[in-house]
Amino acid sequence: MTEQPRPVRRIVVVDGNERSKCIADGPSPDVRTDPARPGFAATRIWVTDRTPARIQGVRESLDMPHALEPPPGGSVCRVVTFPPDAAWKGKVGAPEVRTYFQAMGSPGASTYSGKAPHPYMQKTRTLDFCLVLEGEITLVLDTEEVHLRAGDTVVQRGTNHAWSNRSDQPCVIAFSSHDARF
Repeated sequence: MTEQPRPVRRIVVVDGNERSKCIADGPSPDVRTDPARPGFAATRIWVTDRTPARIQGVRESLDMPHALEPPPGGSVCRVVTFPPDAAWKGKVGAPEVRTYFQAMGSPGASTYSGKAPHPYMQKTRTLDFCLVLEGEITLVLDTEEVHLRAGDTVVQRGTNHAWSNRSDQPCVIAFSSHDARF
């Protein structure tokens, strides 16, 4: 049985009357799971709808539509827990992958193919900064694979990829995704 990922604590601070203060401190309320991958959790922390981002007058951003990609000109920060592949490998096909990408608000991001190196291959028009917080994972690309451990970073520049956790422990990655163009 796969254990459930622990909640991601989200603290939101503002500058009110020239004095900083905390307006939220608790688990992020926007968590998406994938029934086909027990233990998978994508926790959205914050979303911006433009660059430069507004920092005054914004008290919450998770009311924006949920998607893997940020809004045009914006960004999205999320923390994702990847369960070990052994929990789902061989049980996932096109219908499960389609359901996942639809639930994440990005059906067009999937590049699923029976010939692909991983069922969850995806491509978005984003610049992503990825930091492995816990565990280890393999970044699956079209032509190679790169093994990563806690503390490693990836600068993902709109490439076709997937994340494969071949260990026996969950892997947690923080993502900062920014709208980009090819």
